[in-house]
Amino acid sequence: MSSEGRHLRFLVVDDNEDIRDVFCRLIERAGHDAGTAVDGQEAVETLQAETFDVMLLDLTMPRMTGVDVVRWLRAHPDVAPGLRIVVISAWAGEHRAVLQELGITTVMQKPLRIQQLTDLIAETLRDMES
Repeated sequence: MSSEGRHLRFLVVDDNEDIRDVFCRLIERAGHDAGTAVDGQEAVETLQAETFDVMLLDLTMPRMTGVDVVRWLRAHPDVAPGLRIVVISAWAGEHRAVLQELGITTVMQKPLRIQQLTDLIAETLRDMES
């Protein structure tokens, strides 16, 4: 299947409703699907029930942080095995070491620019084809 015909499913995890809405609109305008979770706990529950290609994950959230979500996923490799995790945070720098330790290679600063999301989609589609 060509990348033009491939629809990605994104899970947008952020406790800020405006940020979730903006990310979802950008993803859907690019021709892909977006689901949301308001915090890490809801993200874990959603990932157990549905399949996604990419998770845009905030780090600082109530109930369960982004780092906790990644740790949970690493402890449960059968849940979302092919999921690409992209951390999007204004404060990612202070978590850089633990994110590297957990295998997170893509970290983007808030506020996210449209071009960064467009590039992420293109890169994800290329990676899935290879």
